[in-house]
Formats: sequence, C-alpha cells, structure tokens
Amino acid sequence: MRIILIVIACLAAGAAIDRTAADPYRWCVEYSGRGATNCYFLTLEQCQATASGNNGICRPNGFYDGQPVNAPGEIVRRSRKRP
Repeated sequence: MRIILIVIACLAAGAAIDRTAADPYRWCVEYSGRGATNCYFLTLEQCQATASGNNGICRPNGFYDGQPVNAPGEIVRRSRKRP
C-alpha cells in the first residue's frame, strides 16, 4: 500500500512540476534523407527560403500555440508621457 501511495505522489509531483510550453513558431522545414527538422519560422516564406536548395519541405508546426514570439533578452522599451 505504501508503494502505491509513493508512486502516486511521485507522479503527481512530476505532473505539477514539468509543464512544457507550446511552440510559438508556425512553420517547420523537414530535410529529406537527413531526418532533421527545423521549427523556427514565423512565416511560410521564411521556411520556403530555408528549404529551397536544401532538399526540404515546409509543413505546419503541430505544436504551434499562436502566442507571440519574445526572444530571450529582448528589451521592451516604453515611452514615458511628458507632463
């Protein structure tokens, strides 16, 4: 009985801690023959430009969440209203 309670407690703790964020990028390029995927494209045009000449195809990212992309360390500047 204790083992079952310990297992349930560990699973609950793991589920509460490990929250995976969805991907903010809409498009992926898959490279034929290499088994590689690159999902860092905001527009289809960016994806197609990368895939062109690299034997790749563009596809929608299945993990896309529709949220805006904020680069790490991006500085947000706000203007102050002058009195």
